[in-house]
Amino acid sequence: MTRSNFYANINLDRAANQRSDADWLAERLRAPESRMLPVWRSQNLFTTGDEVAMLELDIAHLEVLSSGDNEPVLLGLVEETAYFTIDVSHIEDPAEHPVLGEQGQFADLRQVGPVMARDQGNLLAYARGIDYWHRRHRYCGVCGAPTRSEAAGHQRRCTDAACNAVHFPRTDTACIVLVYNDDDIILGRAERFPPRMQSVLAGFLEPGESLEDCVAREIYEEVGVDVTDVTYQSSQPWPFPASLMVGFRARALNTDLHPDPTELVTAGWHSRAELKAITPESDLQLPRADSIARRLIEDWLAED
Repeated sequence: MTRSNFYANINLDRAANQRSDADWLAERLRAPESRMLPVWRSQNLFTTGDEVAMLELDIAHLEVLSSGDNEPVLLGLVEETAYFTIDVSHIEDPAEHPVLGEQGQFADLRQVGPVMARDQGNLLAYARGIDYWHRRHRYCGVCGAPTRSEAAGHQRRCTDAACNAVHFPRTDTACIVLVYNDDDIILGRAERFPPRMQSVLAGFLEPGESLEDCVAREIYEEVGVDVTDVTYQSSQPWPFPASLMVGFRARALNTDLHPDPTELVTAGWHSRAELKAITPESDLQLPRADSIARRLIEDWLAED
């Protein structure tokens, strides 16, 4: 790979071997150079002004941001600086908070990610993703008892001693596929897409299924096309809310399209020449710049 995808390849030491070291963790939580990235209802904190940037808080603000059950989660080390994230969703209006209101504003990373520094976007995506998992695993999926955070926020344990189940952050794997035939590729439009946007096809991996099988099944289910030569391209963490997008390329064995109306509004074959001629005024628009869908299309276009 000549370049990484957005939200991937963080310049970060995840410090996995230190997460269960209580003394090491306490030292990092006391260190004045440690930084904190708050997440409020799945939104990250950004600076205000002409340039969008990640806003870091001093670790000294931890106490005033705590609700009693929102323990900080260690993200890792950037050089020697420890980065933590904390869920502040209990605060009704961050703009009126004595710390948060003076610092910046919360926004959806999906709206600003493509225009900010990649290393910052990567770190914020990580914070958003693990915060999402914590908020949805406050109770044990085995017995229903409350869970508690452990290993610096990288696992949760059931508080019922008879159960004692340990839960780890989950990621939902999805295959995303550029299907080609000679000089054309399939693009489809789902109802949820922004106006005019079309994209390559994707779907979630099912239990007991290989990635290659998932590719073949999803393409056939969505447009009635059989594929071969399934080839891995790259992957991308996509914490919106909790996915890993695994990118593939596959060659079509037939060209008649039969879009599944429950999945797609429309689907069609599009040539390189057509896609290269797209302007902001065109009826067809490609996926957002920070998506692996866009990366798959651009890599294919560049091969001409």
